[in-house]
Amino acid sequence: MTQDTKVAPRSRLAILLDGFRHDFVYASRILTTDLRSSIIAILALALGICASTVVFSFVYNAIFHPVPYKDFQRSVVFKIQNLANAGGWKQRDYFFAPEVRAFREQNHVFEEMIAYQGRRDYYNDGEFGRYLPRGAVITANTFDYWGVKPQLGRGITPEDGKPGAPPVFVMSYRLWQSEFGGDPNLLGKVFTLSDRPTTLIGIMPKHLEPLAASYWLPATVDASQPSLNGGAALMGRLNPGVSLQAASADLDEIARRLQKIAPAGFFPEKFAIIPQYFVDTLIGKFKSTLYALLGAVLLLLLIACSNVANLLLARATSRELEIAMRAVMGASRGRLIRQLLIESLLLAFLASAAGCGLAFLFLKVLVAMIPAGTLPSETLVHLNAPVLLLALGATILTALLCGLAPALHVARSDLQPQLSGSGKGTGERGRSGRLRNSLVVSQVALSITLLVGAGLFMRSFLVLTRVDLGFNPKSIFYFRLDPTMYAQREYSERKTLQNALTRRLLEELRALPGVESASESVEEPPLNYEWSDTIIPGRPHAERWETRFEVCSEDYFRVLGVPLMKGRLFSEDDLTAARFVMVVNQAFAHQYFPNEDPLGQRVKLEVLDRPFLGGPRNAYFEVVGVVRNYKTRGDNSWQDFPEVFIPYSVQAFSWRTFMARTLLDANLFLKVVSEKVTQIDPTVRIQASGTVDRELQDYYRGPKFELVTLAAFGSVGLLLVIIGVASVMAYSVSLRTHEIGVRMAIGAQQTSIVRLVLLGGLRLVAAGTVLGLAASFALARFFASQISGVPVNDPWTLSAVVIAVVMSTIAACVFPARRAASLDPLVALRNQ
Repeated sequence: MTQDTKVAPRSRLAILLDGFRHDFVYASRILTTDLRSSIIAILALALGICASTVVFSFVYNAIFHPVPYKDFQRSVVFKIQNLANAGGWKQRDYFFAPEVRAFREQNHVFEEMIAYQGRRDYYNDGEFGRYLPRGAVITANTFDYWGVKPQLGRGITPEDGKPGAPPVFVMSYRLWQSEFGGDPNLLGKVFTLSDRPTTLIGIMPKHLEPLAASYWLPATVDASQPSLNGGAALMGRLNPGVSLQAASADLDEIARRLQKIAPAGFFPEKFAIIPQYFVDTLIGKFKSTLYALLGAVLLLLLIACSNVANLLLARATSRELEIAMRAVMGASRGRLIRQLLIESLLLAFLASAAGCGLAFLFLKVLVAMIPAGTLPSETLVHLNAPVLLLALGATILTALLCGLAPALHVARSDLQPQLSGSGKGTGERGRSGRLRNSLVVSQVALSITLLVGAGLFMRSFLVLTRVDLGFNPKSIFYFRLDPTMYAQREYSERKTLQNALTRRLLEELRALPGVESASESVEEPPLNYEWSDTIIPGRPHAERWETRFEVCSEDYFRVLGVPLMKGRLFSEDDLTAARFVMVVNQAFAHQYFPNEDPLGQRVKLEVLDRPFLGGPRNAYFEVVGVVRNYKTRGDNSWQDFPEVFIPYSVQAFSWRTFMARTLLDANLFLKVVSEKVTQIDPTVRIQASGTVDRELQDYYRGPKFELVTLAAFGSVGLLLVIIGVASVMAYSVSLRTHEIGVRMAIGAQQTSIVRLVLLGGLRLVAAGTVLGLAASFALARFFASQISGVPVNDPWTLSAVVIAVVMSTIAACVFPARRAASLDPLVALRNQ
């Protein structure tokens, strides 16, 4: 008895496992028996699982594991937000040396804090010189903070930041390979960086480029070495359990003490400390894109599940007699349901294998499409164990969803009519028909929702890329100077030197063959701009009057092709005498002088009064001209912002950008320009260069990525709907063969039969379209945050989607309708 009780549980387990084995063998036989339907089902699910796996890879790697640094989830950056509605800067995320010391030494919420500052150094190897990609000056504890070690050599240590320490730096793997060919003997070499001998002590591992830099130098207190006096960003690792709110309160208390001793202009009267997790700053707006893709792929997966569920339901309905016989022979309903679920599980695992294989291929294509700088270089988007586990979970969930409909059908069916031969056309089949129809309606509704989202992104992309900017961006070359030597001069001397350099260089550029016009500016439009709060005498205002401004030469408008609408442009005398004159655009005139002539009005730019900029203080500019608007970048759109233009000679910003409209090759033009700059002043070098049109193309890569991915998901969803509708209509025709034969026997024409079948399909499509449009309206608020330039209920998009779905589903119904019309009535009547 004791032995029996010990053996019995093992025997029941063996019986259960043997039952599962038989179910899998039988399921395999069933799938191979109807091979065409099985292939269609596997393909449909594989597409859904492929899309899901790809998006899971992006979400996991970009949001949950973007960088491999020590406790990166607790790293926080922060900024000072101006709470005033007008006047002063809006926010700043850089801090000066006394502030850096105060925040690092007086806080009670961070385990450790680092400071860093962007930097670009000129590298001279004795034969020729060039600027290295962006680097960073960091506090000496930064490498310990990251918790990573260089691949070669050593990292920066606290000793490297002490007074009198020899200058050293660490290089990224990418810079090591691209600029120096991966030479292993480079360690210990002394580089001349911006005329300062500096020893290379380490090379970082591949893909690790903290702070988006290509090399790192330790900050020191020695005035002859790199320092953070110009303003640095701060990052700290929160103590375990400390919230952002607690960090904000602690930092705010320190900032209030600093405000009392800081010079005027460094702190606004009312401000707040805004902390943010470092991870959120890394991916920025791409997180919204990922959430949009995640929503789209879930819709696609549901469409695939509905499609396969319909195919399995049709197969289960056609097997009612077989299922009834198995029930008579002793199979319980639970065993029958298990059999159907195992069939769907086997099908889902086959689809998962195919889907993961496709995901491996498509993931490489999509990663290559991501715009540079969208994700940190440390973020590796690939199929890894967590992603494959998510894919496995999606597979099991998909199997349950796909097998649920046929399993419920079996559980609720009365099997007796099938045994007596009276099952044909009974209410049971009517109930399964209603379930199949509901699945088709849901597919159409989900597809409409998905296609509306893709259509809105497409319309938004077309609006963004085809808008008239107000100037022709083609053939405009730009380059930016880095007058490092001038930065150390007194303000008046610096302005004199920069203005002389600008005038001489403009003369040389205009004299070059193939150059139509040349000008100076602070930034090249339309992606880059500067802004200032606007002050007009006698016009107090409670809200911020934000105006974009440009500091330029007289031919700026000629380079862009922007015409004068009223008054005059800058003259050469205006620039030589550094007169306080201003040209405004139409948007500025309409907003600030709506019912009066703007010419002769006086305007002040608050930004020029800031203590850390070399601008004329308390300067009012007289408006002398009005030019036509040209568009600049807004929030995902181009807009006509109020903008003003002042002569370059009135200020001494530490950078200058030059633009030239030329038909010359960009590389050739850059070579010639570099020689001209060196001839004029050997201490000044070109820091960056390019073409405006190329900048725009790079900018469009982000919206293009969203468009391509969503359009692909929408197209796959529509394809699955077409397959689903065609399959259901074909199966419906097979069930109604006898009815169609009777209709044709009593005189029904082929056109009537075709119309009967098409109307049946169109009723399902119409119901799904209505539900899909309703769902799209419900999701309008979500779409609104992702698109611009197009209303979320855009009638053109909605109409195009409805027409595409209706025409596609009509085409899917045509073949089953023609097959029904071609039936031989005698054969159809015998099919009972």
